[in-house]
Amino acid sequence: MAGKAWGGVFREGQDQRVEAFTESVSFDRRLYSHDIEGSVAHAQMLAKVGLLTDEECRQIEQGLTEIRHEIEQGRFEFKTELEDIHMHIERALIERLGDVGRKLHTGRSRNDQVSTDLRMWCREAIDQINERVLHLQTAFVGRCDADADCILPAYTHMRRAQPVLAPHYWLAYCEKFERDRLRLIDCRTRVNVSGLGAAALAGTSLPIDPQDTAKRLQFDSVAANSLDVSGDRDFVVEFAFVLTMIAEHLSGWAEEWILWSTVEFDFLRLPEAFCTGSSIMPQKINPDVLELIRGKTGRVVGNLQALLVLVKGLPLAYNRDLQEDKPRLFDSFDTVRDCLDIAAPLVEGAKLNREAIESRLEHGYLDATTLMEHLIMRGTPQRTAHQTVGALVRKAKDRDVALKELTTKELQEVDENLDDGVLKVLGVKNAVDAFQSYGSTAPQQVKTQVDIWKSKLGLG
Repeated sequence: MAGKAWGGVFREGQDQRVEAFTESVSFDRRLYSHDIEGSVAHAQMLAKVGLLTDEECRQIEQGLTEIRHEIEQGRFEFKTELEDIHMHIERALIERLGDVGRKLHTGRSRNDQVSTDLRMWCREAIDQINERVLHLQTAFVGRCDADADCILPAYTHMRRAQPVLAPHYWLAYCEKFERDRLRLIDCRTRVNVSGLGAAALAGTSLPIDPQDTAKRLQFDSVAANSLDVSGDRDFVVEFAFVLTMIAEHLSGWAEEWILWSTVEFDFLRLPEAFCTGSSIMPQKINPDVLELIRGKTGRVVGNLQALLVLVKGLPLAYNRDLQEDKPRLFDSFDTVRDCLDIAAPLVEGAKLNREAIESRLEHGYLDATTLMEHLIMRGTPQRTAHQTVGALVRKAKDRDVALKELTTKELQEVDENLDDGVLKVLGVKNAVDAFQSYGSTAPQQVKTQVDIWKSKLGLG
């Protein structure tokens, strides 16, 4: 065990199968830059409090910079027996500096070290996801002017319900992703807490300055309880949850656009650059990108479940189980990032098939609710108006015509007070124009919301 940083107490060498089973450098090597940044800040703090000389600190900083360059250039050798990225970097530093390198770990444990590295990585990852969600929102808002006069059927229970303006649809997705962005921002506040100084779990008797390292690493605060922070992975689970919600929203959008691009719906033309074909059916233009976004969401959901199970029964403080958090978190981040990268240009490139939409827009009695509300405005009780319009829809169904095609006689067979005046609210266009409430698909409401979103996204 002489080669192990923790091997002094052992009499027997480690079984190579254990080395292979316990290593994490195969996946935690992506924390190398955060580990080096944290180590530089730690060394600077040690020098400030007198646990390193200024010259020793300078040597450590220089050595860590050289190691960073070697990793970035692909010249750094990773070995299973060195377990993780932290030990790799420390061993490389000791090989360069000898006892000076051995001083870097003063007042620090791998427990608070990995917690700090992972928080720094999460902080950066949150910012990257946030930027990509903004790009997707911009793509949706960017469609609104060109699609401003296009009316679409909106659905409940996958049945036509009421008409809405296309920009109302696009902004609905912006609202979903805005909630995701707010969750990201909120999550970041709990991520951005430094654990350096907790050491293994109880802190240290050495005169370190955790506030100093926190400031150098741009953390908002220092964790108040060493026992808690050394094993805390709430921030990992929370970030995984936010990623899952983003994936869920992407999946719902993908499902809708898969349906919309079918011959049966024919609402949408997907950009061919984001489709694939069939190896046997030459006519096929398949929405594989959208299907994969929908499918990859299952991975992200599964990762969240794995993390929840991982932490469900862990006693205080650090436990080796927590090594398994990173593969799940990294995979969720990579998956959602890649989905967002491909979603925005797909949104920008898709085209509404207005001719097909308009040709069937009067199907489904989308104006029925507006007619009911017209009757309410004339003094009819809501339940009575509901029954009346239901009977009118049945008449129209029996004749296979739109409500606006019913004759005055047919209207009065159901309600003798009805006349041609109802025509002003019948038909999809009239129904849309009749809306008034805040947040509705009323043209002026939608225009106002589009302007708000343009301002929010800096689109002028």
